[in-house]
Amino acid sequence: MSDKQNFLFPHSQYRGPVKPENLVFNANLQEFAQRISYITSLETNGKISAEDSYRQIKALWKELKQSKKALQIGEDPFDSQEGSAEP
Repeated sequence: MSDKQNFLFPHSQYRGPVKPENLVFNANLQEFAQRISYITSLETNGKISAEDSYRQIKALWKELKQSKKALQIGEDPFDSQEGSAEP
C-alpha cells in the first residue's frame, strides 16, 4: 500500500531553512502541485469542463494563500508598521 501512496502522492525532500512553518508550507505546496496536476489532466482529457477546473484551481490557490498567511511565511515579525512614526 505504501508503494501505491508514494506513486500517487510523491513528495520531494525539503531543501531550505528547517523551521516547522517552512516544512508545513512545503508539504502544502507539494499537495497543491499534485492536485493541480490531476485537475489539469482531467480537464485535458475532457472529464471535467474548463470552467470547473478553473473553479477548483482557484479554490486551491486560495487555500494555499491562506496557509501561507496563517504560517506567516515570508513575513518579518519585527517589521511592524503599526504605531511607528516615519521620520
